Amino acid sequence: MQFIITAYDGKDEKALERRLQAREEHLKGVEQRSKDGEHLYAAAILDEEEKMIGSMMVVEYPSREELNQWLKEEPYVTGKVWEEIEVQQCKVPALFTQLNKD
Repeated sequence: MQFIITAYDGKDEKALERRLQAREEHLKGVEQRSKDGEHLYAAAILDEEEKMIGSMMVVEYPSREELNQWLKEEPYVTGKVWEEIEVQQCKVPALFTQLNKD
C-alpha cells in the first residue's frame, strides 16, 4: 500500500532547532528505507522565506499498521518535530516508480 505523508512542524520558536537536532537520524532512516523500497519520494515543505516547516513523503508499506509502526519510531515524531501529520492512501503510477530505480 502506498501513502502520502504530509507532516507539519511545530510553530514555536524551538521548532527549527528540534528539526535540525533530529535531521541526521531522520535522513539515515530515510536512506535505509529508500534502499528497502519503503520510501519512494520526499521533500521538505518550505515557507515563503525558504525555511523548512514540514515534510512530504510518499511511502510504501504492506499495511497501515506497518506504516504506523514506522511513525512511532520516526525521529521527527519522537523528537517532537512533526506536530500535525496527515496520512492518505495513494497509488503511484509505475512510470514514476521505474524512474526512481534507474
